[in-house]
Amino acid sequence: MTEPIRLLHFADVHIGMENYGKTDPKTGLSTRVLDFLRRMDEMIDYAREHEVDLTIFAGDAFKTRSPNPTFQREFAWRVRDLSELAPLVLLVGNHDLPPTILKASSVEIYHTLAVPNVWVADDYEVKRIETKRGPVIVGAAPYPIRSRLLQEANTAGMTIAETDELLQTTMGELITKLAEEADHEDIPRVLTGHFTVSGAVVGSERSVMLGRDVAVNLADVADSRWDYVALGHIHKHQNMTAGRTDAPPVVYSGSIERIDFGEEGDPKGFCWVELSREATTWQFVQLDVRPFVTLRADLRQSGDPTQEMLRKIRQHDLKDTVVRLLIQLTPDNESRLNESTLRDALRQADVYHVAVIQKDVDHPERARLGANPEGLTHMELVERYLLSREVPEDRRSELMTLAQTIIEGDESPS
Repeated sequence: MTEPIRLLHFADVHIGMENYGKTDPKTGLSTRVLDFLRRMDEMIDYAREHEVDLTIFAGDAFKTRSPNPTFQREFAWRVRDLSELAPLVLLVGNHDLPPTILKASSVEIYHTLAVPNVWVADDYEVKRIETKRGPVIVGAAPYPIRSRLLQEANTAGMTIAETDELLQTTMGELITKLAEEADHEDIPRVLTGHFTVSGAVVGSERSVMLGRDVAVNLADVADSRWDYVALGHIHKHQNMTAGRTDAPPVVYSGSIERIDFGEEGDPKGFCWVELSREATTWQFVQLDVRPFVTLRADLRQSGDPTQEMLRKIRQHDLKDTVVRLLIQLTPDNESRLNESTLRDALRQADVYHVAVIQKDVDHPERARLGANPEGLTHMELVERYLLSREVPEDRRSELMTLAQTIIEGDESPS
């Protein structure tokens, strides 16, 4: 029995994400860009140590479609490292596409220069790739470009929903053709695609999405003629066919670093696959990514919100984290919260970056006295006042009793 093909699957590097970073004086790069590059380096070290046979990058190398030369250089160094280890497939994602149809994509240069061991997969096709442990069939399904896929269709008079349905059907037919072509040889087969599969749980990619997205039917990719489906585009790692024995693993590797607080609790990493015909196994290898931490505090009843928030900060290990504070306050105690003191405490805790100190101050609708307040009794006026100040019910009851005693005493005959 031949050894399984050792496959590295990763996606959504998005080099150029600079939020929550600062300029590194040694490199001139954003420290957040360095986070993403370090994750790539750690992944490459793993691939080297475990003797990778084939690497599939499932799309989205950069944050923008027109990355600056420095970002291109940093990615190129890592492409070189990966291609020296094993054949490398660079699938074209939506962020890799050129801004206009006549311009080159951000990864096309590797094809133009005929970089050894690199296949820039920018069309729907199947290739046989030779590796150290044997041949592999790879089917490529880059990000769907509407104008190309529907160029022969008559979409005049069609609604957006009808056009989307037609595109979904067209994508299904293309992916089925890839499976039919791959089925000609009885060797390990992998499909790689960059798109949304219906039912996928999405994350922060919505904040960096370019253009309108159309979901591909899960049934079209969960085809038993494939041994593994390596997907990109969705940043949240997930296996779309978990628990199923009638379909291959259909896996989003997810992004390799956190982009924002929408991914605060999501593990990040890459997939390591032992690829065999109808006997594939795989695992998710988690990377030690930048922690994002949200500290929430309801301090509406606090007489000293600064001290209470300081105690909460000291309860957590915040070293090297991106932190945000979400604090609920009232108009009465908002002025008692000292943001400067909180920022000093966060600096002392070796926080990497303070994203925001957000104060959610209740501004309740003030109890109105009515069009004719002169018609209200003294007790009614007191009650309206206490309600406007958001005095708790039990305390309000006590004060009303005291007020009644005072008012009745003032009104008694002398």
